[in-house]
Parts: sequence; C-alpha cells; structure tokens
Amino acid sequence: MTAMTLQPHYRTVWISDVHLGTRGCQADLLLDFLNEVTADTYYLVGDIIDGWRLKKSWYWPESHHAVITTIMDKAKNGAKVIFVPGNHDEFAREFVDMTFGHVDVKMNDIHETADGKRLLIIHGDEFDGVVKYAKWLAYLGDTAYNLAIMLNRYYNGIRRRLGYGYWSLSAYLKNRVKNAVQFICNFENAVAHEAAKRKVDGVVCGHIHHAEKRMIGDVLYCNDGDWVESCTALVEDKEGKLELLHWAEMRQMAMTHSSPGRDAASTPSLGLGKLISMFRIAHGADNSASGTSKKRSDTPIGKTA
Repeated sequence: MTAMTLQPHYRTVWISDVHLGTRGCQADLLLDFLNEVTADTYYLVGDIIDGWRLKKSWYWPESHHAVITTIMDKAKNGAKVIFVPGNHDEFAREFVDMTFGHVDVKMNDIHETADGKRLLIIHGDEFDGVVKYAKWLAYLGDTAYNLAIMLNRYYNGIRRRLGYGYWSLSAYLKNRVKNAVQFICNFENAVAHEAAKRKVDGVVCGHIHHAEKRMIGDVLYCNDGDWVESCTALVEDKEGKLELLHWAEMRQMAMTHSSPGRDAASTPSLGLGKLISMFRIAHGADNSASGTSKKRSDTPIGKTA
C-alpha cells in the first residue's frame, strides 16, 4: 500500500468529457485518479466515449480500454455507477433507463447530497445552440478543437522535457477570447435557469470543458470539467460538501514534493489528504495575491414558482 492510497473516501464523484477514443484524452491521468480515489457513487456525466471521433478513425489504446474496465469493476464491486450520455456518446441514449454491467443509463438524474441538497445531473448539450440547431457547425468546431489539442500535446511534450508542468492551450484561448467567454457565461446561466425551473438546489453538468463551482442566483452551479484539458472531477464528502479536484495540478504538486531521486512517474510520497490541503492553501494564496477571487457579476436567477 502506498501513501497515496491513504485517501478520504468520497460519497460521490462526478466526471465527464473524458473523450475516450481521441488522442487528446488523458486516460493515464484518469486511471491514476480512479485508482487513488474511492466513492460510493460515480456519475459519468456524458462524453465518456467520443463516438464522433471514432466514426472518423478508430483509436482505442490499452489505457482507454483500462478506463472502461476500471469503472465496470467499481460497479461490479458494489459502487453505484450512473451514466448520463452526452452529445459525443449520444448512441447510448438509445439505452436510457436500462442497466448494463451494473451501470445505470439515465438521460438525467436528481442527486441528493448528504446535507439534503437536490442537484440536477445533466450533460448540458441541450443548452448549446450550436449542437442543438447547427450540428454541422458543432462538427466543424470539434475538428478545430482536436487540432488545438494535438498542438497542445506536442507543446506539453516540450514543457515536460524542460521540467515544466502541464498547460492547456485550448483552456487559455477559451478564457481569453471574448466570444468564448460569453458562450460559457450564457451556457452557465441557461443551465442554472433550468435547475431553478425544476425547483432543485443546484446542477452538475459538463459539456463545455470548463470546471466551475459557484452560485448563480439561488442555484449552485457545478461543472465537473473534463479529462482532456483540465483533468478535473467534482467530489462530495460524507457531510455533503462539494469540491473540485484539479488532478493534473495536484499530481504535479505531488511530484514537486516527492522524495529526492524518485522517478517523476513513480507514486508520490504524499497522502492524498495532505495533497488536497496543500492544493487548497496554494490556490488560496494565489487568489489573495492576484485578487482574482470567484466574484463575478451573475445574472440573478431566482427559483420559479
């Protein structure tokens, strides 16, 4: 047993936008996460398998198969696994309300946290006008996105050789380009508005590859991010507290603090609980220094009558 296995056990874990079947998928990091983190319930919030890309060309390395096997093993061994298909794995929507290999397939779900909050679980593509009304444009955008991911892969190969951590080109561009920022804001407000209409306390979604947890009006908006760029997951502890885990950054931090002489690919010497605490402290310090706390001018969304 390694020190990294001394992790807290979560009540619930949400992951989405893995995009198995693409070269941009960071399956090894996801396998690392799945092996180090345990939970009672796992939500797969869409775009786990990229059917769009697999239709164009087949790419399915062993690590991608291992992700599926690991998840299925968790379900077989007693964890509850719920799969909410997205637009890239929309083929699975034909099997909604069915169970395969102990995995429940649902179009959406309502999850109740340990402290009694009701959360709507959806992928979110129905709130993306491009996907809903101009699918050809979505395919075009998908091609451009995959090009950015390919360039990002080569760039990060150079960064690793120079001793730097992972950096996402596409995430950087999305956060700098005005139209992309506006799209994200519109999407978040639309999803939160839907949650308000359904009279739930919050929503968990994916789709836009932008991890976030914040209040929009009276609605708790959570996006669990992706495993192509940010490598993030949303987790719930036994008291019902929700938190985003930035796994790539946490792993890089662990390598930085690992024992001298250890190979960068070896298991770090820090326990996961210690690692999470360090990550929180580091990000809290960054926010204080830069003044970039999560204060944003949100469109007020009240609960509908």
